Parts: sequence; structure tokens; C-alpha cells
Amino acid sequence: MKIIRYSDSAGRIAYASQQTDGSARVIEGDIFGDHRVTDTVADVAKVLAPVQPTAILCIGLNYKFHAEESGAAIPEHPVLFMKSPGTVQNPGDAIELPRGLRSDTVDYECELAIVIGKAAKNVSKENALDYVLGYTCANDVSARDWQKNGGGGQWCRGKTFDTFCPLGPVLVTRDEIANPNALGIMTILNGEAVQDWNTNDMIFDVPTIIAFLSASTTLLPGTVILTGTPHGVGMARKPALWLKAGDSVTIEIEGIGSLTNPVIEEVV
Repeated sequence: MKIIRYSDSAGRIAYASQQTDGSARVIEGDIFGDHRVTDTVADVAKVLAPVQPTAILCIGLNYKFHAEESGAAIPEHPVLFMKSPGTVQNPGDAIELPRGLRSDTVDYECELAIVIGKAAKNVSKENALDYVLGYTCANDVSARDWQKNGGGGQWCRGKTFDTFCPLGPVLVTRDEIANPNALGIMTILNGEAVQDWNTNDMIFDVPTIIAFLSASTTLLPGTVILTGTPHGVGMARKPALWLKAGDSVTIEIEGIGSLTNPVIEEVV
């Protein structure tokens, strides 16, 4: 099932099941618990990010070729950093280039996002996918200057500006994705493919990531996990390719769809 989160013409927020004809049917209940798809056609005024995360956990340097282009060694364990839930942006809404704390080196990163569906702790790799509600597209937008030089050795400052985590457009339930590590994944910048690879290049696959993150740690329902980006990021290009006002960025993942956001400058 493809689930959308939306606001209706009265401003109410709800979930619906996207149909093959483009319409959507209202979902009653809790998508993280008991729910059902009704026959009621949803009044979709605006499509929102498909989930409001309880946490956003991110894995860095998780594609072999991306680690190589970054000049980094292959990590022994998944590299964890975090984004604030306040970074989430809706499909179609703008990525804002920071101007209050200025960055002129803002980068794109296409990523497969996992949405955890039930509380998970000390999960085995063999059972890890049982805890997944579904998958969506993510853009791990990154201010490289603050990530690399301005964060005291931590990545979070450069990763957690407002609008730096677009998600969507749909949440595809796990039953529709037979193997999350066999999906084409792309970034398209102003109509040109700048990243075009496959999730089979992950150093740590989806079950391994879930098992690692849940070790001695409870992952709450609604936790979003970003699984890393393939090679082709703007930082590694010569010359470097940074986002600028007027750009349009699309993240496209096989079996999920396309997430597009324009780029503007923050107004301060």
C-alpha cells in the first residue's frame, strides 16, 4: 500500500491510501496500530511529508563508492548522526539555504528512508524487517561547511537546519518492497541526473542497520532512519556543485516515486 499524509480543505491532517487511478481513500485508525482503508475519497488539498518522525537517525558513509569519493575508510560499524524532527519538509515545499547562520556550500543527498512501525529493541537481523512500517524517499540536505568545519567534529549542525530533510511523497508499506537493497536511487538536479546508483551498494544493508540501531536502544514507532547516499554528491565534484536559489531537486527511488523540492534563500 502507498500511504499519503495530507491536509484537507479545512486544514485537517489525515492519512489516506493512494490508489492506482491517482485518487486516495481515507485511512481510519492509527497507521502504527490498527487501521483500515475506507471507501471515502480523501479531500487532499496538500500532500505532506508522510510521517512526523519521533526521531531521525542517519547513517553516514554507507555506500562503497561514496566512501571512496569522500576519501574515507570503509567504516567498521554504521556511522550514526541525527537530524532534528524540525528538519522535515513536505514534497513540493522549498529547501531553504541558511542565511541566519549562513552556508554557501549546501549539498543534496538522495537516501532511502526506513519508517519504523513498532517499538524495536535488540532486534536481530533475521527479524529486523518485521519492525518496518514502510519506506519513503529522503533528501539528506547538508551544509558542508558547518558539517565539516563548524560543528566541533560533530555533523549535526550542518545537517539539522530547517527544511533539510524532505520526505515523501508516499510511504510504501514493506510488503510492496521485496528487497530494500535492490532499488535504483537517483538525484535529479535541474533535470540532470547527478546521482544514479542502486541500494545494493550499501556497506550495511537495511536489516543490519536496524539491528545495530536497536541494540540496547528502543526505536519508537515513527522513527525515521536515513540509510546513506551513493556517490555523486556535489561536494565531491570538480568543481563542487552546490545548491543555489532557483534550483529544483528530485529524489527518485524505484518502487516509491519522486520527491521534488525547489530551492530558495532563507528570509531573515
